[in-house]
Amino acid sequence: MKDHLEFPTPKYISGVLTPGLPVLPEGMERHPIPGGGSRAVEIFAGDILTIQDVEGLQPVELVFFAPNGTSDAGMIGAKGGRDPSGLKASLLRHQSGRQVVSALGKAGFDLAAADGTLLFEEGSRAGDSTTFTASSDGLLIVCAAGGDMDAHSQWAPTDVVLFIQRHTPIYRKGGAELPDPLADPLVDINIQPGEAKPYMVKEGEFIQVLDVQGRECSDFQAFSLRALDKGLERDIDPTTTRSLMGSLYPLPGLHAKYFSVDQEPLVEIIQDTVGRHDTFGLACTARYYEELGYPGHINCSDNITKELAAFDIRPRTGWPAINFFFNTMLDETHALSMDEPYSRPGDYVMLRALTDLVCISTACPCDIDAANGWNPTDIQVRTYKKTEDFKRSIGWRKTPGADMEETKKTGFHDCFARHTRHFVEYAGYWLAHEMTNHGAIEEYWATREKAVIMDLSPLRKYEVTGPDAEALMQLCVTRDVKKLAIGGIVYTAMCYEHGGMIDDGTVFRLGETNFRWIGGNDQSGLWLKKQAQERGMNVWVRSSTDHHCNVAVQGPKSRDILKDIIWTPPAQPTVEELPWFRLTIGRIKDFHGPSVVVSRTGYSGELGYEVFCHPKDATEVFDAIWEAGEPHGMVPLGLGALDMIRIEAGLIFAGSEFDDTTDPMEAGIGFTVPLKSKTDDFIGRPALERRKATPQNKLVGVELSGGVIPTPGDCVHYGKPQVGVVTSAMKSPILGKVIALARVDVAHSDIGTSLEIGRLDGDQVRLEAQVVPFPHFDPKKERVKGNYDT
Repeated sequence: MKDHLEFPTPKYISGVLTPGLPVLPEGMERHPIPGGGSRAVEIFAGDILTIQDVEGLQPVELVFFAPNGTSDAGMIGAKGGRDPSGLKASLLRHQSGRQVVSALGKAGFDLAAADGTLLFEEGSRAGDSTTFTASSDGLLIVCAAGGDMDAHSQWAPTDVVLFIQRHTPIYRKGGAELPDPLADPLVDINIQPGEAKPYMVKEGEFIQVLDVQGRECSDFQAFSLRALDKGLERDIDPTTTRSLMGSLYPLPGLHAKYFSVDQEPLVEIIQDTVGRHDTFGLACTARYYEELGYPGHINCSDNITKELAAFDIRPRTGWPAINFFFNTMLDETHALSMDEPYSRPGDYVMLRALTDLVCISTACPCDIDAANGWNPTDIQVRTYKKTEDFKRSIGWRKTPGADMEETKKTGFHDCFARHTRHFVEYAGYWLAHEMTNHGAIEEYWATREKAVIMDLSPLRKYEVTGPDAEALMQLCVTRDVKKLAIGGIVYTAMCYEHGGMIDDGTVFRLGETNFRWIGGNDQSGLWLKKQAQERGMNVWVRSSTDHHCNVAVQGPKSRDILKDIIWTPPAQPTVEELPWFRLTIGRIKDFHGPSVVVSRTGYSGELGYEVFCHPKDATEVFDAIWEAGEPHGMVPLGLGALDMIRIEAGLIFAGSEFDDTTDPMEAGIGFTVPLKSKTDDFIGRPALERRKATPQNKLVGVELSGGVIPTPGDCVHYGKPQVGVVTSAMKSPILGKVIALARVDVAHSDIGTSLEIGRLDGDQVRLEAQVVPFPHFDPKKERVKGNYDT
């Protein structure tokens, strides 16, 4: 039976909404299963099991084993008799899965004899669910079955969720269950509020500090054991760390280490699911509570001193520490303040010891302010062997209430890692920032004179299919999708009802009822899904981001590079025939090569293409392009150089030129809102009509007289008053001058208007500037059209 599952959603409590904290009914657990993956969960008799298809059209396989190793779908009230082929394929696809199969076999669970169940065989809508009740204890394995996706296909396995209503609930303070260890722990310590626990860690071993219930702070300090043996105390020094790392606190990546006062690195951050900590304040002290009227209140500094006495470490009235999860803010008056932590249940930081250490962690007891969300709870500390393979990661969530995702490597990551170690986190993925033997300037000139290749895989892709696909796209984007031919692409804006932009992106039309939305963030795809569900439209919206990776091949030589390696069938245009904003479907080299979709699009202001493929084919696709591109002088391009070329070309970027308060006209893409030629209604139209009739701000090009490069966010002045803000700025190599994009009041937006850009406090330093034609480089867009002779 297919139901539509409804659970409590976050609600306001005394006017406060906390979407990241648990809202499930007591005794209910939630277990997400990734598309193409599987999950095993222990089940007890009487448990109620609900499997939900999050995005629709996702087949689900179930296998249930009783403790004696027998498999019978009837023990959970399901219809069996199916071979769980998708589960077997999922497990055998990766080494970790093969280890699971081996472990199941050793435990007496034989997958070859499993009685499988297939759910949603005849199709499903987003949110559909099926419920069973277990009549026996056992092990349930759930698989979101599916294989690899071709570049031109529109189906890929997507996530499902298993909800379990326990027959006998286990009460836990805060309601969150302690997550399982990430590997076999060497140390597994629970620290209650008001406690501090020391532990020793050897060089190379990993330390996980985990906030079990969320909104709880944990002071951390580490001492070099080698220095202690010499009678010296060399612990983490926050000031040294900030100075060497150039940030308030290290995060996973190149600048990830914590140092002693002797500038010896002691630990390195490997994973961080929160990204909000404190290195300024001391661990809470007796004096802090005394001055607030709470003499005798237990405090972290005294606890640390007491526990470290066993290591002959001298007492300190207030301990400098890394206060994980503590939310410190510096306001405009330079005062330090704090608020509730950002951490959710199960959030953690993972560190790697860079030398032998004596460590200590606390669970802060503060219950008199918001430091621990007014409710101190426990901290879990685990250490792991140095041989564990924990990847660098910064936690990413699509929405405030979504599951945390680790930073991912794109399908092309290892190809670019041949050229650089400088990767930065971008929208949940690692992207190259600058190439080791090139640098941003050389990469820039290669774009303008030869060709470059860049990883753009983090762009969000959503497949929109079904009878109402065109109607949904026509409703949600500003361009007229009805006029878009099959094989065509259109650049457009997507807006909220008030006219503010959700995202900008491109719509690919793959068929009469088949579209692909490619945008910069997941909010746009989730908005499409929301509108489809709320309006009861006969359409499916499914994420395909992790099944479509793409590289941009840009520059004057890009066509020459691709034309000989992209094979296209007779019904599809060749690379040489492909016009601007069109796509073709082909393969690498010949009929038997990897499947690709090639679009004549880009983000450089130059002739360019994007090549889409499945991650399994990424290395072969990259190598073919690289082999063809090297004779033309092609180099890899990083984010640093990309920002330079897009500013020159007047191409906007989310968070810089627009956000959800900015309409497309203010963002400089008013051409994407054809209010006269598109007669159909669309979301935001009434607001955009009002905004267009009475414009307030305009995105303009600005040219500066000197060599000082403004910082995004710098104020723009016309005399004394501020009339705008700088959104992006650079020193243009090809123009030989400093240029900027700025959003200014329409009263001061005319070309030739003299402005000033304020630095420091906005008044003490002013940079001379003038409004100039926009975009700064190739305003007629001849180069992007391939017209290099004009």
